[in-house]
Amino acid sequence: MDAETRWGVVGPGRIAEKVVQDVAHVEGARLVAVASRSLSRAQDFAARHGVPRAHGSYRALLEDDDVDVLYVATPHAQHAALARAALTAGKALLVEKSFTATREGAQQVVDQARASGTFVMEAMWTRFQPAVVALRETVASGAIGEVRAVQADLGVQRPFDPEDRLFSLALGGGALLDLGVYVVSFAQMLLGTPDTVTATGSLARTGVDLEAGLLLGYDDGRSATLLTSLRQALPGQARVYGTHGWIDVLPRFHHPQTIVLHRDGAEPEVVTRPQLGGGYAHELLEVVQCLREGRSESAVMPLADTLAVQDVLQRAADQLGVRHAEADVELG
Repeated sequence: MDAETRWGVVGPGRIAEKVVQDVAHVEGARLVAVASRSLSRAQDFAARHGVPRAHGSYRALLEDDDVDVLYVATPHAQHAALARAALTAGKALLVEKSFTATREGAQQVVDQARASGTFVMEAMWTRFQPAVVALRETVASGAIGEVRAVQADLGVQRPFDPEDRLFSLALGGGALLDLGVYVVSFAQMLLGTPDTVTATGSLARTGVDLEAGLLLGYDDGRSATLLTSLRQALPGQARVYGTHGWIDVLPRFHHPQTIVLHRDGAEPEVVTRPQLGGGYAHELLEVVQCLREGRSESAVMPLADTLAVQDVLQRAADQLGVRHAEADVELG
């Protein structure tokens, strides 16, 4: 890799609008291209964010030799097809969460990435937040003993609209893939891959999940109790329980600034770690660093963890009766 890392955006939607604003906080990163199936939409995005090239097809971006890494921010069901096409074109990837719509789709992308040695990472910004880094360091220090349980919730109230991607089965809508991925990834980060997954919830008439409660079980008795919803707003708090204390991750836990350490017999300790920019800069920094070091995946958000999270989401969706599928994508 050269000193400069040149980025392209696939899908100039709401999340991409936020993420690209943090490119300015990443030394050596430069946004050089954006692609949409609507040229006018790509051109509008490019004009507002100072992007030199706007492409009216995904294929044009895949064939752009002046792009090193692609940020994929299309609806979930399109991630797998676009990621595989990008890997075939030799592009490194940052793929927005959830990584894919299905476990099988995730496995296919990971297999191709590993076979080619091309860098791929899920854009789970939570793991790179400074407060979450402090949480992991605190846990690793033994401050609360052995972690035995995790609780986390994340939910928003959204009026049902069958035209909105959140309620579209074909686009990978539903609470699990959009918000549940956060609570599952958080628990998996701290407890590892569960042995059992038990899910309950409700569905919209379009076939997506509106809400879900998950109990992740481990053969040694550890557990995670997780909630996600599109039906009602939830606090967005997490708590990590150990044998000698606990840690509160103050709302909203998926991009927190503050954690509170409660040790047995001691006063609470407040730890505050603000984010850089809007909070997305940290995952962008990880990608750039990995590429400069020639690594094919991140140690903080490894592909094995992405697969483990997708497996939990798939098992929960199956129990709820949600039938997600990967979509074919017209590259143009």
